[in-house]
Amino acid sequence: MPTRQSAMPSTILLAEDQTDIRDLIAMNLRNAGYEVSAVGDGLAALARQIERPADLLILDLMMPGMDGLEVCKALRARQHSTPILMLTAKSTELDRVLGLELGADDYLTKPFSLAELMARVKALLRRAELLRQAQSNPGAANALIRNGELEINVPKRQVRLRGATLDCTAREFDLLLHFAQHPGHVFSRSQLLTAVWGYTHDGYEHTVTTHINRLRAKLEADPMRPELILTVRGAGYKMRDAA
Repeated sequence: MPTRQSAMPSTILLAEDQTDIRDLIAMNLRNAGYEVSAVGDGLAALARQIERPADLLILDLMMPGMDGLEVCKALRARQHSTPILMLTAKSTELDRVLGLELGADDYLTKPFSLAELMARVKALLRRAELLRQAQSNPGAANALIRNGELEINVPKRQVRLRGATLDCTAREFDLLLHFAQHPGHVFSRSQLLTAVWGYTHDGYEHTVTTHINRLRAKLEADPMRPELILTVRGAGYKMRDAA
């Protein structure tokens, strides 16, 4: 049962303007044990999440009034770090990258299987649960990982570089933490997708590249000549050995 506690099922906010798709997804999520709120447009989704935050958002890209990307951008601007899964009928690289740049954690391109959707939901909620557990563990409050001027407070999920706090999305933090926990270790995009996103699926490796580019833009003095997260040609990526 996908619950935080036996009496507290994980909550999901679903925003999808097509009634048949919305009802089908909501029914399957509820059958899996989740508590689901379903709305038909972006404005309603934004208002609902601000008023009563869910553990996970599933947003359709194209919705009337306010689309999924606008909802995502508005929530991230308010420092809402809730995982967001974007549903899109568009399959171009530009649309996928745009969604990730605005702070979405994952995406699915229609048509998708319900099994694939449930796997993504489970992976995102598992990451959110690990975050809650870390934040509620006072014994680990001072757990730090350092690499040169980079400092990661693991239970607080805070990143500081040269003394300044960096604003990272949940998935950016997870990716950076994975690198920091294995300095010098080379990971392929497929390995990172499995370790950080919790699944492997052909065609989604570019998601890793996009997140690495976003991290480099925040961490590197010159993202085109990175010194912290390095590309190993033909093999993948690594964080430099701990300094």
